[in-house]
Amino acid sequence: MKYIQTLLLISVFYSCNAQPALPKLLINKDDNSLLWQVSGNGLQQPSYIFGTFHLMCKNDIHFSNQLATAVKRADKVYMEMDMDDPATILGGFTLMTMKDGKTLEQLYSDAEYKRVRQFFLDSLKTSLSFVARMKPFFLEALLYPKMMPCKTISGVEEELVRLAKTNKKEIRGLETMEFQAAVFDSIPYEEQAKELLKSIDSMESNKKSFDTMMQVYKNQQLNEMENLFSKSESGMENHQDLLLNNRNKNWVAQLKNIMKKNPVFVAVGAGHLVGEKGLIALLRKKGYTVQPLQNR
Repeated sequence: MKYIQTLLLISVFYSCNAQPALPKLLINKDDNSLLWQVSGNGLQQPSYIFGTFHLMCKNDIHFSNQLATAVKRADKVYMEMDMDDPATILGGFTLMTMKDGKTLEQLYSDAEYKRVRQFFLDSLKTSLSFVARMKPFFLEALLYPKMMPCKTISGVEEELVRLAKTNKKEIRGLETMEFQAAVFDSIPYEEQAKELLKSIDSMESNKKSFDTMMQVYKNQQLNEMENLFSKSESGMENHQDLLLNNRNKNWVAQLKNIMKKNPVFVAVGAGHLVGEKGLIALLRKKGYTVQPLQNR
């Protein structure tokens, strides 16, 4: 009898000292949110989708209490790639290289190559010889810091990795670096080189466009984000299936199985959320309830 009473006392003690239940997440009154809850369609617990921006001024990256709670509720955090795996980063350097020994100089006329080389020397303080074999698409990413009004730059994914680690959440990737590299190999290097040169020649107007996109992202205006994408003249419009739509379909197919087991927090570029072929619409078509959450 005393043994049973002792067990009861221990049970009561731990019940009283147990961690409090996480607060209920609040639905947003409109679609202006980067944080979405996925429920229904046989899911035992909701999962969450968050739209990221790959590079931002570090001081502009803030996570709401609701987002932090969503991460805590999740069993795992999924990103486009496993950003916590050193092999992903190390492998990336090799996979950024063009195939068949191609070099930038082979993709440009003498005059064009001179313009690109001078830009890298003057604006990026980098000799083009160090990156001569990199895919132009990746080189274009080096231009983004020049469009930002700050010196300290970070990525939303990078900060999310820190948050996930703080909460002891395992991080996984929906894709591998090899897959992403293959996607960019599918776009002719000549096209990529043309867009790199176009971006270099249009830096001032690109700064304005980038600032507009950044404000739309910070204001979480997904509808306006979709409009900006539809008006984009990046030259990659003919490759939307390759860069966005097909990948969205693949991710939804994966998530259908992943979300069945345990709730997950999914963080991908915000451009993957919007439009008729975006994750939100595709998940709804599969029968899930996808709702915007308050994220301020």
